[in-house]
Amino acid sequence: MRNIIWFRRDLRINDNRALYAACENGGEVNAVYMVTPQQWQQHNESAAKLAFWHACLQKLEADLATLGIGLRVLTAPSFSEVPQALLQLAKSSGATGLYFNNEYEYNESVRDDAVCTDFAAAGIKTCRFDDRVLLPPGSVLTGSSSYYTVFTPFMKAWLKKAAGTDLSPLPAPKPQPRPLTAALVADKPASVAWCCDSVWRSDLWPAGEKAAQQMLQKFAAGRVGEYHEKRDFPGINGTSLLSPYLAAGVLSPRQCLAALTGGQKKWPAEGSGAWVWLSELVWRDFYAHVLVGFPRVSRGQPFKLQTKALQWNHDSEKLEKWQNGQTGFPIVDAAMRQLRQTGWMHNRLRMIAAMFLSKYLFIDWRLGEKFFMQHLLDGDLAANNGGWQWSASTGTDAVPYFRIFNPFSQSARFDPDGAFIRKFCPELAEVPTPALHDPKKLAAAVKSLKIDYPPLLVDPQKARQ
Repeated sequence: MRNIIWFRRDLRINDNRALYAACENGGEVNAVYMVTPQQWQQHNESAAKLAFWHACLQKLEADLATLGIGLRVLTAPSFSEVPQALLQLAKSSGATGLYFNNEYEYNESVRDDAVCTDFAAAGIKTCRFDDRVLLPPGSVLTGSSSYYTVFTPFMKAWLKKAAGTDLSPLPAPKPQPRPLTAALVADKPASVAWCCDSVWRSDLWPAGEKAAQQMLQKFAAGRVGEYHEKRDFPGINGTSLLSPYLAAGVLSPRQCLAALTGGQKKWPAEGSGAWVWLSELVWRDFYAHVLVGFPRVSRGQPFKLQTKALQWNHDSEKLEKWQNGQTGFPIVDAAMRQLRQTGWMHNRLRMIAAMFLSKYLFIDWRLGEKFFMQHLLDGDLAANNGGWQWSASTGTDAVPYFRIFNPFSQSARFDPDGAFIRKFCPELAEVPTPALHDPKKLAAAVKSLKIDYPPLLVDPQKARQ
């Protein structure tokens, strides 16, 4: 027997259900990864993220080698060519089975179904596993067997379901007894022509499973205790910073849950830092469930269908100023510059920036969603789309259109000393702190100090109305 494990966004050897099953099933195991440049471009995958994936894949190759598993990297322009490329590999190597973990986006699901169809016709088995989320889509449903559309009742049902489910992480599989198959290690990741030559902030997010585990354990042993108090303040190190690893599958959500609970089947105390971080893991599941239950959201459509009738403003100049952090609203500008400079944005700032574009400028949320994906290191369709639609009030949020974050009151509350604003908007270094949170005082300070900083892009009160 010879099995192939197809890696996608699950770039790890520990707690990888498809990899573990392929090895436990007996026989020789080899690995493959598909590079799909045209598809990545269509999906707006950021250059920084692709560089990060590439580095993580190189780490994975070395980790697999310790298990006696060879990794081959194949290139297909888009998803439509993937089934035949994989089938050709399977036939040429004499493979009897293909193992992979499910992805839930629409295009990815179509691709995977096509792979299974082609392999079945060729008499080669395919084995699929739910690995990217804690509880797979379809396992947490309402009393009428439909998907939840509001988070709070979803979390209540999720907690009940999870309490009776074994969510323990799997270990790495045992080393394979057979030597590497030469035919399956011909193409090394380093030799593959990826579609970018970008870099990412490797000082903040070093590549590979070992680095991710170290960051997870450090967070679980320390900052998680104050997570509920500090997570909304972008000027301090109050979040986990693990999202790039989760998006690439270098970490699994089960590993995060185990680190959070110490492996015990007991939920953290409600309201504690650990409890609030647990809710973030559940949010991650929720948006994946929405993606499957309402596939239109991964095809550029709003969750709330009636909002398709909204007549958005079309203003390329204002859109560009938002993208470049030149709106005249300090917290918005600092947020957008953080994104462009680091490939990451603090979650509170994501909501502020998204509401500013969709509600203050009334520009289509899909343009913001696309821009974020083109720059985020942790870009994930389910979470990014869910966050943007929540912010624009076209999504699952139970509160309608009148939820609007005022940028100045938000910065006064969550960046009271202006440390974050000054870090990413250094031209405002000499502006008195109160002026950073007040439009009239800001205008006066900019004028008196002769600072090169743009005026307000819109009048806050008129825009809100």
